[in-house]
Amino acid sequence: MINRLFQTKNPLILGVDIGAHTVKAVLLSQHGGHYKVEAFAIEPMIKGSMNEREIQDIEAVGNVIGKIRKKIPKTVKFAAAAVSGSTVISKVIFMDAALTDAELASQIEVEADSLIPYPLSEVSLDFEKQDLNSNDPSKVNVLLSAARTESVQTRVSALDQGGFAARVIDVESYALSRAAELCARQLPSDAKSKLVAVVDIGATMTLLSILEDGKTLYTRDQVFGGEQYTRSIVSYYAKTYEEAETAKVTNDLPPNYTFEVLAPFQTMLLQQVRRGIQMYLTTSGRDNIDYLLISGGTSLIEGVDKLLTDELGIHTVVANPFLHMETAASVDRELLNQVAPQLMVASGLALRSFSTWHI
Repeated sequence: MINRLFQTKNPLILGVDIGAHTVKAVLLSQHGGHYKVEAFAIEPMIKGSMNEREIQDIEAVGNVIGKIRKKIPKTVKFAAAAVSGSTVISKVIFMDAALTDAELASQIEVEADSLIPYPLSEVSLDFEKQDLNSNDPSKVNVLLSAARTESVQTRVSALDQGGFAARVIDVESYALSRAAELCARQLPSDAKSKLVAVVDIGATMTLLSILEDGKTLYTRDQVFGGEQYTRSIVSYYAKTYEEAETAKVTNDLPPNYTFEVLAPFQTMLLQQVRRGIQMYLTTSGRDNIDYLLISGGTSLIEGVDKLLTDELGIHTVVANPFLHMETAASVDRELLNQVAPQLMVASGLALRSFSTWHI
């Protein structure tokens, strides 16, 4: 059962975001109501180790996490990772408010059999009791999450190989939503009561979460990411993939690349974000999104925030969850700010050190 991994508290937990191209890690401490960045690390992934967010080579991923282990204080023993994609199912169900947690767990096992399209023997379950149902106060809303046990176990094994004990296996969309709360001061003061879309644009996948009043209303995965941008550079300028990645980061590209590569990719990115938001608006009956928070490595492409603001008419901000945090003396603050948008999911996972979140 996945919920055994959620017995948290006390020791600090390293947030480890296992991506297609890199593994990102963040360690946070809490002092009063404030967080402090104790350490962070980014290590490149060996090509072929991941495929559409599923680990293909546990040993290779474990070796990358082992490199991160050397950059994190030795006293930190525990880590949190996340599952995502089509193998993860989240549903809000309504249960009798009078049930104890133990009774709720038993009843959910029964309910899950009809709600989840996989044999329960192949699935890990967890749940979080939320607020009373507004239409029937005798019922409580319960957020049920299920993931293929194989997806959970590969992450547990990779963390173990890298020198960490898995304390939490989370759901990526909820880690992203949690990290968005760290960015609240980047948005106008009324954002908490408004609809905020958080779009994390990774190397191969884009994750959209819609938030309102601290709650996740909707999530969606799209197969799209910065890798397409890199491959365009490869094909246009006869570079290797590694050379293209370097050129993209250092902006060492011909003057005409803006028209040949950047503009077409920006158009694709705009279409993906617009489509994701439109699908939510259509299914929810809502009229518009008020604010847009973008993260992931692709959000660092110059001008993306302005493009989305101009074309979608939505106030857009590039996420920096550490903007108002202190940092340990050993942390390179300048580098942290440069890579901050890439560390959103890892930050949301690191917050599991201080919360009682189940999901």
